[in-house]
Amino acid sequence: MMQWRSVVVGLLVLRVVLNCVVWLVFGLGPSWGFDFPVKFTFNLHKIELLNNGDRATVKPNAWSQHMHDNRNPQTKTCSKISGNSPKMSYLSFFQEGRDDYDRKYSSFPDALKVKMRGMAKDMFYFGYDNYMKFAFPEDELNPIACEGRGPDVLNPSNININDVLGNYSLTLIDALDTLLVLGNVTEFHRAVKLVIDTVSFDKDSTVQVFEANIRILGSLISAHILLTDPRHPFGDVGLKDYDNELLHLAHDLAVRLLPAFENTSTGIPYPRVNLKTGVPPDSINETCTAGAGSLLVEFGILSRLIGDSTFEWVARRAVKALWNLRSNETGLLGNVVNIQTGQWVGKQSGLGAGMDSFYEYLLKSYILFGEKEDYRMFSAAYESIQSHLRKGREACNEGEGDPPLYVNVNMLNGQIMNTWIDSLQAFFPGLQVLNGDVENAICLHAFYYAIWKRFGALPERYNWQLQAPDVLFYPLRPELVESTYLLYQLFDEENPLHKSENKYIFTTEGHVVPIDQHFRKNSWEEQYPCEESNKEPPANISNCERIPEERRYGLPLKSMYMRQIDHMVGLS
Repeated sequence: MMQWRSVVVGLLVLRVVLNCVVWLVFGLGPSWGFDFPVKFTFNLHKIELLNNGDRATVKPNAWSQHMHDNRNPQTKTCSKISGNSPKMSYLSFFQEGRDDYDRKYSSFPDALKVKMRGMAKDMFYFGYDNYMKFAFPEDELNPIACEGRGPDVLNPSNININDVLGNYSLTLIDALDTLLVLGNVTEFHRAVKLVIDTVSFDKDSTVQVFEANIRILGSLISAHILLTDPRHPFGDVGLKDYDNELLHLAHDLAVRLLPAFENTSTGIPYPRVNLKTGVPPDSINETCTAGAGSLLVEFGILSRLIGDSTFEWVARRAVKALWNLRSNETGLLGNVVNIQTGQWVGKQSGLGAGMDSFYEYLLKSYILFGEKEDYRMFSAAYESIQSHLRKGREACNEGEGDPPLYVNVNMLNGQIMNTWIDSLQAFFPGLQVLNGDVENAICLHAFYYAIWKRFGALPERYNWQLQAPDVLFYPLRPELVESTYLLYQLFDEENPLHKSENKYIFTTEGHVVPIDQHFRKNSWEEQYPCEESNKEPPANISNCERIPEERRYGLPLKSMYMRQIDHMVGLS
């Protein structure tokens, strides 16, 4: 009898184990990178992890139970939504009853708006004042040691620090236009004078081209435009005896970034340059798509401000080079490329790290400059994104299946590569607003809002299958903030940014630049005409692309760089 009982117990245990294996394989397998010959039906959130992270369970009201599982119609957890059913708010899929968060922020009466504006200003000045008190003229404030911090000269491989910091008072420059948006003209003037009097880019600092462009070059250009705008949208902010010094600094920095575009067989720039000596001899030949393809806004504005096509041209050449490397099958790009061979080193295609601002700048460049080619590229990219990255039901707020989500896929075949998204992807709803796709923007924004609501911030990486963070920290990323702003316009209706006669756009680092007809007067090819050719170019390459740079400019790129240097030091 004891032996018989042992056999029965053993069989029961074996059955339980087999069930667990099947459940793991077909429920969680894709998140571990397994490639099973079964159709993945985007079955979100099999497991609901508790907030303390020490055990897992499936809640009765988990998000997955509000969804229709397409694999087994007999195990639906919600009734079929007919064509006559009322449209439900996307947020209803995340709500577990009204909580304090909803009650506090679901509406904004005037008194609350005033309070929130005050809180936002207080947070800015807490950081800015302490930087000026304890850290200036270094790049940033180390909040733990309460002292300034610059590049890590003792450890050049510390690129998390060294890519951004360059011994050029980063935080002060980065904050210039913010001071004006906050209405603090006095401090804006003081900060501008400090930058003019103390900042130099003649530094033995190796910085990332992308970071120097979006943080430093973008802020200098923005502050210069706001300072010299004859319409004075932010009031009379003119500075006595100002002689375009910020623009000259921007020009100087851009010249020091130009060596990144030399000696690359593709035209895609090196990721890093030394501000004094050019591309380091040990520089790698790999760069990310976002880093190489997100220079056009700042470089383009600079070219049009100073009347020198060099900067816009090298940025456009890099964008076109990346665009021509997209997959013929999917129309997607990868996230890491070799600048010499044009081979994709990283084949992941998504909306987050390594990709995000490439798409952002295709559309924003079109908005600023009116170049139709920019919008043609963006529209084609957007179509590929919708076809291969977007998973879930067709309509955002109605129908069967999971709500839409944009996943990471292989650029060559569109197959899902992993089950996480990162916080950088939260920029995309804002871009959808700019493109006029507002309903999808609201839908996707609600997804990120729900994650924020649950954790109090966006985790750096979030596993949408496990419904839990993969990477736990939050480095104060602004992407969700910008998307929220573009959808709802914030709290400050009387700010000059919101006046109907003023039209501004944010760079990817949050610097404000006007949408000015001056930047849209002529198309790129009308401004810088190309020679005609009897041979028709490929559809996705402009006529300019066929003209060797020596014939377009009369000088090779390296000579153009040396000409810029000569001009800056007064030799020409």
